[in-house]
Amino acid sequence: MGVLNVVEDRPTPPSVYNWRVYVLAAIASCGSCMIGYTSAFIGTTITLASFEDEFGFNKMSTDAVDTISENIVSFFIAGAFVGALLTYPIGYYLGRKWSLVVASAIFTLGGGLQLGANGNHGLGILYAGRVLSGLGTGVASNIIPIYISELAPPAIRGRLVGTYELGWQTGGLVGFWINYGIEKHMASSHTQWLIPFAVQLIPSGLLFIGALWIRESPRWLFSKGRRQVAMKNLCWIRQLDASEIYIIEEVAAIDQATEEQRSTVGLGFWKPFTAVASRPDTMKRLFFGCMLFFWQNGSGINAINYYSPTIFESIGVPADQIGVTTGIFGVVKCIMTIIWLLYLVDQLGRRKLLLIGGITGSVCMWVIGAYICIVEPQDHPRSSLNGGGIAAIFFFYLWTAVYTPTWNGTPWVVNSELFDPNIRSLAQAATTSNNWLWNFLVSRFTKQMFAAMGYGVYFFFAALSLGAFVFTFFLIPETKGVPLEAMDRLFKIKPVWNAHKQLMSQLHIDEEQFRVNIKGSGFTNQKSDQEQEHVENDLLSGISGVNNKPHM
Repeated sequence: MGVLNVVEDRPTPPSVYNWRVYVLAAIASCGSCMIGYTSAFIGTTITLASFEDEFGFNKMSTDAVDTISENIVSFFIAGAFVGALLTYPIGYYLGRKWSLVVASAIFTLGGGLQLGANGNHGLGILYAGRVLSGLGTGVASNIIPIYISELAPPAIRGRLVGTYELGWQTGGLVGFWINYGIEKHMASSHTQWLIPFAVQLIPSGLLFIGALWIRESPRWLFSKGRRQVAMKNLCWIRQLDASEIYIIEEVAAIDQATEEQRSTVGLGFWKPFTAVASRPDTMKRLFFGCMLFFWQNGSGINAINYYSPTIFESIGVPADQIGVTTGIFGVVKCIMTIIWLLYLVDQLGRRKLLLIGGITGSVCMWVIGAYICIVEPQDHPRSSLNGGGIAAIFFFYLWTAVYTPTWNGTPWVVNSELFDPNIRSLAQAATTSNNWLWNFLVSRFTKQMFAAMGYGVYFFFAALSLGAFVFTFFLIPETKGVPLEAMDRLFKIKPVWNAHKQLMSQLHIDEEQFRVNIKGSGFTNQKSDQEQEHVENDLLSGISGVNNKPHM
């Protein structure tokens, strides 16, 4: 299968895969670009001599400097944790489009405050700005995958949600190399360290402008009873008329899901809370979603993102080469994200990627930890890497190349698909905030872990990566190409390693029955609103009659 081949759940008109759906995903992903940049630039910027001189780090103890560095990083993540929790009420009342507007506005305000920090005013305004930027990040990181997954055709949903990860890695790449450029080509000054802080306003500004233009999610509009606008947006996104059979099928599936929510959960703000608490299957999937982010952070990626100088120094990279080494790390991540986006996520699938990443990542971390244990490069510094050091760097970049298209972005894709529509917003808020919780713990204690554990940190990450493999093998089914409305059926099929194949076979049978119902309805391209509504109701009744029980 080629790079742009798709595996469809049903016959799909070519016009569905149009420029509009890609542009909407790209605009939303400006939010992940601002997140990626902010996550990448901060760890190196606060180690610049100009920043340290500005705030008097040279007069402090090493422990005090480490604490301030961790505060600068972790205050942002604490804000993101709170922002992710707030996304459910914001998204419920304002929708996806205006949630993105709010997220970008808060982030931009926080970024502006950070530019007011200097040696005279102290770090207080910088801390406040980091918290506000984190709030905006929490909302954006939650709502972007939801928005993209709700407008994406199933066959390219992974690819489109993957633009979220591509934006993240593009922002990270820029963040790593901006620091390298200003360190090499600018004199140490207030302006030198201020430039990286100012650049984060570019993606947030682009998101704010773009979010004012994008269309609201049709699924959210249907859930609010705004059918006329929902149909208009859906037809615009799909580039199809309302009378097209593909639109009729999609609307019927959405209506069925909405009716099921009305009858089983309810449509009020608090109804999903009650439903989640009373449904063991949903609680189990919520646990799965949270654990995916636990294993993701347990791999060590955010320790590297936030404290890359510390990581490379532990391997024995000379100080004058750390900037280049960090920049190459960003390049590898970005290249592998593009490969993941164009081919792997929708062709190889989510489950296989997670399994490959878990076992390979574990092996690489064991090798790196063993090298540091035996050679002790920090106790025996060298002006250049020896053969063993080069091998350790090779395994580090191998780990990066494998981790990026597996555990870096795939958990976000799976979590955007994992929950049936009636509780997706609430569940996504819970899992995303869980991600930021683990992220916070990593950012807050990484330096203490290296000080106390040394090479043991790499063995710790290796063991967790192995645990991620075992977790995925026994508990996570394949979700590629599965319609969002069918996820509940997927997780009822056992064993999980055969669930995807069984469900897709069932959906094919359902599709054939659906088309029989259409022929029986006498549908002949009626176009009046009254006739259209009559046909939709007939089709909804027909779908409800199809066996929705999974074959065990």
